[in-house]
Amino acid sequence: MKIALVQTNPVIGAFERNLRQVQAWLEKAHLAGCDLAVFPELTLCGYPPQDLLERSTFLEAHDRALQELLGFCGEMACVVGVPVLRHGPGKPLYNSALLIDGGRVVFRARKQLLPTYDVFDESRYFEPGEPALAFPFRGQRLGLSVCEDIWSEPLRYPLNPVTELVAAGRPDVLINISASPYYHGKLEERARVFRDLCRSQGLPLLYVNQVGGQDSLLFDGHSLAMDREGRVCRVAAGFAEDMLVIDTDHWQEGAPVPPPTDTIDQVFAGLVMGTRDYLHKIGFKQAVLGLSGGIDSAVTAVIGCAALGADNVLCVAMPSPYTSQASVDDARNLAGNLGCGFELLPIHRTMEAYRETLAPLFAGLADDVTEQNIQARIRGNLLMALSNKFGHLLLSTGNKSELAVGYCTLYGDMSGGLAVLADVPKVMVYELARWINRDREVIPEHILTRPPTAELKPDQCDQDDLPPYEILDPILEAYLEENLSVDGIVARGFDRAVVCDVIRRIKRNEYKRKQAPLGLKVTSKAFGYGRRYPIVQGFVEE
Repeated sequence: MKIALVQTNPVIGAFERNLRQVQAWLEKAHLAGCDLAVFPELTLCGYPPQDLLERSTFLEAHDRALQELLGFCGEMACVVGVPVLRHGPGKPLYNSALLIDGGRVVFRARKQLLPTYDVFDESRYFEPGEPALAFPFRGQRLGLSVCEDIWSEPLRYPLNPVTELVAAGRPDVLINISASPYYHGKLEERARVFRDLCRSQGLPLLYVNQVGGQDSLLFDGHSLAMDREGRVCRVAAGFAEDMLVIDTDHWQEGAPVPPPTDTIDQVFAGLVMGTRDYLHKIGFKQAVLGLSGGIDSAVTAVIGCAALGADNVLCVAMPSPYTSQASVDDARNLAGNLGCGFELLPIHRTMEAYRETLAPLFAGLADDVTEQNIQARIRGNLLMALSNKFGHLLLSTGNKSELAVGYCTLYGDMSGGLAVLADVPKVMVYELARWINRDREVIPEHILTRPPTAELKPDQCDQDDLPPYEILDPILEAYLEENLSVDGIVARGFDRAVVCDVIRRIKRNEYKRKQAPLGLKVTSKAFGYGRRYPIVQGFVEE
């Protein structure tokens, strides 16, 4: 039997679009001689639909699309992910996989493990399903499951759906439909979990994953076929729609292929896809950003041009009296290398207008961070004016390290519709820049070698106010992603006073992050709805 593994890029709730997409792939699978096409979790509505699942009109529109799909399938069988209404006590829906053959549903599997951690909140909407059984289909016994059901961990869940499925009647192959978000480190984690599963059960696995950007989440695809020894036989493209055709009589033959690995180019591809999908799915074609001559805005500009095309990106340098000529030159040279639009808007006179207006109230008071923030807010206002006038989405350029400790200005450099690097630590920003320059100098070398600076006062450097990023970033990772205590972080060799100061800054700036633009998630714990901490709190860690 030939099976097509099809990773699609849906738009949440765009049922007509998503249906036509599925139908087009079904036709391609049919032309390839496939008997069965397998699509990702919640195929027609997209994942995660969140509280749209609470709207009856949403579910009715979904069912109309499903009925149209049933009428379209004909002799071509498919597996699709759907929300299914249920009755009785508990939640009103099952997260299900349907096997459709001959225009009717011949088998269904319901998701048993409903993740409720990080960005997941499935128990808010779904009721756990009953144990699944293997299903005979065209000479094969299929063990069908949905996403988390093959990620069972004893410390997180009291049951293992795959073990129960195999015990009830051994299948020939496991098939899992998924919407598994990406983060740096997820690819190798996924390969390890799947390898252990195949080896422990002695069964091959066909895995289909959603692809595309959905708000802050990035779905990487990388659908794959793995043999009973846990070797990858075939793997689909990352961060792009794709179809793998697997022949169950021959798919375990030949040399295994290397599984996808967590390299910096995967992060870049994810950020490009996420930027492109976010803008295009909400109706924007062009972007604007401030180009300071620093590393963050440089990398953001490269990603924006890769995502949208250089002709659709406008970079704006806005020098103040504290901006060096080198910064302006670096910004202009970068824009020239990229071939994108470039404009120069000096803010000297605007700063003077602010000073004059505020002089009666500020009389006798020394300059401080207020005057620095005014510069950032002038730039934010100018960029938003360009965004409004020309219909460009403003890309903010701050990184995760700055956002964590509040080294950013509300309504200034935090202004924007999408924060491309909001989950990228500063050290990784430099890794991205070096990868971008791997073949030729796209980002001027001076940007990579100069000390990071906001240039909001004379001779300013980031490390006047912050620990070196080589120290700050590991502390942030330990605290934010690993949930280590102060003692646990200090045990890794960091100064206690520095650790306590960093944690104090993280907590003090929670209010800023709640007002920050949406950012693209590339680490295991990003700021946003996957990290839920109160702004007002009195808990002190020392």
